[in-house]
Amino acid sequence: MPNYRRAYVPGGTFFFTLVTHQRQRIFESTLATSLLGSCLRETVQRWPMDINAIVLLPDHLHAIWSLPIGDSAYSRRWAWIKKEFTKRWLRN
Repeated sequence: MPNYRRAYVPGGTFFFTLVTHQRQRIFESTLATSLLGSCLRETVQRWPMDINAIVLLPDHLHAIWSLPIGDSAYSRRWAWIKKEFTKRWLRN
């Protein structure tokens, strides 16, 4: 696995790009976009943050998040979103 350098800045604003497995065009499906939206809303309820922007393309997404003061745990949020989305996607 690559040795990523991650900036953990409490209360920071971060830009993310996530790509689907093997660039599958999952997000062309309305079910996938609905599931992702649900996961994002649930994440904000569990761990407050601002989603400043999100761009959803067929095989990847870009997002800008701002975390609360003192919070730098964006990786926990993404891990939960990926886990929940995958469970729900495979169930359907």
